[in-house]
Amino acid sequence: MPDDDEGTGEWREQLLSILRNLTPSSFERLCQEMLSRAGLEEVTVTGRPGDDGIDGRAIVRFSGIVSLPVVFQCKRYNRPVTAPMIREFRGAMLGRADRGLFITTGGFTGRARQEARRDGAPLIDLIDGLLLAEELRELNIGVTTNRDGVIAVNPGWFTNL
Repeated sequence: MPDDDEGTGEWREQLLSILRNLTPSSFERLCQEMLSRAGLEEVTVTGRPGDDGIDGRAIVRFSGIVSLPVVFQCKRYNRPVTAPMIREFRGAMLGRADRGLFITTGGFTGRARQEARRDGAPLIDLIDGLLLAEELRELNIGVTTNRDGVIAVNPGWFTNL
């Protein structure tokens, strides 16, 4: 499949603009849909005022035998996520899950990336805006690629979240 890097990448910017303008609950439901289509099981959104920093839960199952609970946090940001935000999320996930997933429409500072992988602490996987856009494209969630490799965003797909 052709890569859009040689083109303008306008579809990514258009998509991220749409995502940043979703309501918090709509963005959480979008993340729920993405994680479900990506193969996680029992994906539920728990986000609400006073959610203690956990927007959702899921199960990753390996070979149908071993399962791993995962909690996730969803942020519609233009700015980067910082290390203190990662530490706060980790604190919220302790005792609830062995693994965390932080999804943002923005990016992560270098220190946030280091904190997510810190030795001796539960791991937190990071999905920034660029990776989020690629995942949505791969899973055909509001984004399509035609036979000629042209990528298009369907803004209407996001209106009923």
